[in-house]
Amino acid sequence: MKRTTLLTLALLAALTAAQVASAQRIAFVNTRYILDQMPEYKSAQKELDRFSKQWQEEIDERYQQIKRMRDAYNAEAILLTEEMKRSRLDEVDRREREARDMQKKRFGPEGDLFKKRTELIQPIQDRVYNAVKEVAGQSYVAVFDVGGQSSNLLFASEKYDKSDSVLRKLGIRPGKDKNSGDTREDDEFGEPPAEEIPNPSRKDDGKATPQQGMDRGGSQPMKTK
Repeated sequence: MKRTTLLTLALLAALTAAQVASAQRIAFVNTRYILDQMPEYKSAQKELDRFSKQWQEEIDERYQQIKRMRDAYNAEAILLTEEMKRSRLDEVDRREREARDMQKKRFGPEGDLFKKRTELIQPIQDRVYNAVKEVAGQSYVAVFDVGGQSSNLLFASEKYDKSDSVLRKLGIRPGKDKNSGDTREDDEFGEPPAEEIPNPSRKDDGKATPQQGMDRGGSQPMKTK
């Protein structure tokens, strides 16, 4: 009886340890929180805010000039000849086009603010990602970012990539140039492989996924404002 009890306890302990080990396979980080703790990120964000404010003021001043020109035209239109009216209106239209072009140049999808953000923020994001990969590579098979508007996968161990297994299940022979951790010839997923101690000689235990993820509160990539 006592022996049965000991065996039962041992089995329960083993199951509990297995569950804990399994639970440690996936983790999450909050890049929004991490970035907010980094002095260099705060400094870069202040620099971005300075450029953004300066450029917005320049654009606002252009639109104020256009408004003054329109107001002056409306007040004097009754005294102007048709040719003078056309000339004044053409000038207003030209100024408006220039203001719109300037706005696009500064704040468009590939504009100056986007380029400046990439210049200042991207190196910091790369540092964070490399740190995540180093931490994750020791114990975890996947790490998600919960710091943005949606959770994004930051790190995934290649040995858990089942893409080739899915292709074989579909009756398709995986391409020879596929760099996948899944090299088994069976068509079943099977049990997840046992936890392995990282090999220091191996360059990279995981791979990045496109991260619009590390963002500033939905910062764009890691978007910043």
